[in-house]
Amino acid sequence: MRRVTLRALLVDDEELARRGLRVRLEGTSDVSVVVEYANGATALPAIRQVAPDLVFLDIQMPGMSGLEVAAALDSETSPHIIFVTAFDAYAVQAFEVHALDYILKPVDDARLATALARARRVVQGARDRDFGRRVALALASMKSGTGDPPGQPQRLLVRAGDRMVVIRVEDIDWIEASGDYVSIHVGKKSWLLREAIASVADRYATHGIVRIHRSTLVKVDRVTELRPLANGEFTVVLRDGTELKMSRSYRSALDVLGSG
Repeated sequence: MRRVTLRALLVDDEELARRGLRVRLEGTSDVSVVVEYANGATALPAIRQVAPDLVFLDIQMPGMSGLEVAAALDSETSPHIIFVTAFDAYAVQAFEVHALDYILKPVDDARLATALARARRVVQGARDRDFGRRVALALASMKSGTGDPPGQPQRLLVRAGDRMVVIRVEDIDWIEASGDYVSIHVGKKSWLLREAIASVADRYATHGIVRIHRSTLVKVDRVTELRPLANGEFTVVLRDGTELKMSRSYRSALDVLGSG
């Protein structure tokens, strides 16, 4: 699983306890303590504003307890809470306010590592779901904003790590099958898209992209030369010097290439 970076906020009325936890957390490579507070009343608005991934929250504090802080947060948007307390009597109440974990003081290194491992899985899952929603919104926005004729998309979105890259169909040079994906070649770059090559071929046929092999599509206007081979196949040469094979099964593409 890809490592996630966790932004943490600490709330404990004991400075020594905060310092010890901060040192341990910052000793990991993927936890950043963004801010800390000594009481729940001042921490509550900060949690809403800072929106950390995790809040390490003491329970027994003067004024406003950790349980009251957690209960006051919006369950839909609140960060994940890990209670850190010297008392085990609050465990049931802690999980009633949807705490992610409950650690007893003094904090054991192995126990903290277990809590962080769980936090990474939960936060990564939430980010993946959010990424999926953003992709869906981006796709809907592109579809409604391009004014393309139905069935003739002018551009496509491909995922590149945590980014989405927009590719114009007119910029595509050639496409090849790669397992459950297709590799889309644009100049010296290539991008992976999870889709069968047959569906890609159907979608972009009207854009001058033809199939020359069961695993290869090519943009007609990129072809500069056809070299016949002894077995009835051809070598297709593109403007940038790329050489692709045209199999005998797709020789009908010659008509399109010749007219292009």
